[in-house]
Amino acid sequence: MAIAVRLVTSDGDYTAWRQVRLAVVPRERADSAESLRAQAGPQLQFLLAEADGVLAGSGVVGKSDLADRGAVSARVLPDWRRRGIGTAILRELAERAAGMGFAVVGSNVEDAGSVRFAERYGFREVDRQVEQVRVIGGEPVPQVPEGVVIVPVSSRPGLWRAAYQAVGVQAFKDMATLSPLDISLEQWEREWITDPDAMFVALAKGEVIGCAGLLPDTDDPGRAEHAVTVVRRDWRRRGVAVALKQTCLVWAASHELREVYTWTQRGNDGMRALNTRLGFSTRTESLTMQAGLPLTGLP
Repeated sequence: MAIAVRLVTSDGDYTAWRQVRLAVVPRERADSAESLRAQAGPQLQFLLAEADGVLAGSGVVGKSDLADRGAVSARVLPDWRRRGIGTAILRELAERAAGMGFAVVGSNVEDAGSVRFAERYGFREVDRQVEQVRVIGGEPVPQVPEGVVIVPVSSRPGLWRAAYQAVGVQAFKDMATLSPLDISLEQWEREWITDPDAMFVALAKGEVIGCAGLLPDTDDPGRAEHAVTVVRRDWRRRGVAVALKQTCLVWAASHELREVYTWTQRGNDGMRALNTRLGFSTRTESLTMQAGLPLTGLP
């Protein structure tokens, strides 16, 4: 069997890459082909794997959201597993990550088979991400603190850029991650918002003090990812996060979503507790695994 791993180049390639992701990770939203093409570049590369010319898997390599490390992900369609395709993808990803200047790479895995595969090549667990899900029903009117106004980004598009400086940069330093998040303004505007109607900003005296929002799933209109909830330090524990999350849930109900889901770090007990108060329940955990380059055990 001839295995070929190559860079994604055409619109058809991006569609095929999404096809693999949706098959392997069906419970999560996938960026559109147009969004993937816009993100791609020297520091973010999408790959396809083919076996005798037939689509068998995919990969992605680039800068991690965590500072000073790369991120890799190898996915193989179920019918093609245990034939060396995952190893071939991982080898190519590791070489490209090294070429980008990274000495350490990370990856998120869920099932036991993927954990064993990663451990074979030197990856070790360093953190866990917890997925919580909320069934949408009749949602109560948000209880907004006095002096606070919550508006959708669509009403004032410039607010999203303002939110990056006012609350985003501060929150990245405070999140319970292995190292501070390294998110550029460009990433914030390109990747952290997809529908300005579904992203909300909290204002006090005209200043941004918080934001939260949903990333609707274009492949499954009945669900959305609850992607971000951040509040300025001097406004925390004053009901702003609750009001922002409730606003998101009301939006979800008004657009007939059946569920929203969110991921939090293992160490972020406060946010998980808040989500639980609002009716979220834990569905699964994802292991964050990390390895130094070059990887060990690769043939």
